[in-house]
Amino acid sequence: MAALKLKTNAKCGGCSAKIGAELEKHGIRAGEWTLDLTTPDKVLTVQSDRSAEEIVRIVSEAGFRAEPIG
Repeated sequence: MAALKLKTNAKCGGCSAKIGAELEKHGIRAGEWTLDLTTPDKVLTVQSDRSAEEIVRIVSEAGFRAEPIG
């Protein structure tokens, strides 16, 4: 299981909750992802076998942008 890091445009706890709900809807449970709102890139880290493209799509379904870092 790889750790994917993505830059997001999330701004607050409400944004985090929306992204989290969408991730969980797709089977990525709490504890398998974190969103660090204290960093300039608002880094979403996901522990998953899913591709970065799939995580970007899921975040997009929640109404936010994400792009892989590195």
